[in-house]
Amino acid sequence: MKEPMLVHNVYFTLKDSSDKAIENLIDECHTYLSDLPGLVDFSAGRLVPENNREVNVTDFHIGLHVIFSGKSFHDQYQDAKEHNIFVERNKDNWTQVRVFDTYI
Repeated sequence: MKEPMLVHNVYFTLKDSSDKAIENLIDECHTYLSDLPGLVDFSAGRLVPENNREVNVTDFHIGLHVIFSGKSFHDQYQDAKEHNIFVERNKDNWTQVRVFDTYI
């Protein structure tokens, strides 16, 4: 039986939430995280501020969305050199990071 794909959604809240800092983190996501083994889909972008209904969560600045072909590739990603470089380069500007992983 084929293993299910894994969706890895990460939401970043930044200390410096200037347009420049937001664009920098989005660029860093693309530079370090967009070309790793097992990726089916990748995207990173900013919050949509005009979507502010009661059900919308708006306490973040950037969403990272990665679909892996299976959990094993997600697990490799967590230990990948590129992922570790990304974290080290950017973690000082994070006030909160939330991760939501689901199988599809």
